[in-house]
Amino acid sequence: MRIINQTRGAVLADRAFEARGFWPRLVGLLGRASLESGQALLLDPCTSVHTAFMRFPIDVVYLDREGRVIKTSPDLKPFRVSGVLRGGRSVIELPTGVIESTGTVPGDQISFES
Repeated sequence: MRIINQTRGAVLADRAFEARGFWPRLVGLLGRASLESGQALLLDPCTSVHTAFMRFPIDVVYLDREGRVIKTSPDLKPFRVSGVLRGGRSVIELPTGVIESTGTVPGDQISFES
């Protein structure tokens, strides 16, 4: 799946995968050595994330039900926990630097293509 910032005309990921359901969301990126450029994990539903036991930092984009960015957390380090985000529906976990390089900010519209 591709994840596109429609507002900026930028591709956030061209090889994204989804984690739906309790266990896939809980495990997320645990056990991976890294996220390669172009990869992402979509957690849905999800209103907060943790990086406990992860080996690398990530960029995190929080979306509402309409796919609008409501918060970004660039370079979230391992062993951190984000707060619960009211109004959130899903989260995209990306390699560090994607938020900055694409100019993604709250209010941007995100779309998904199969």
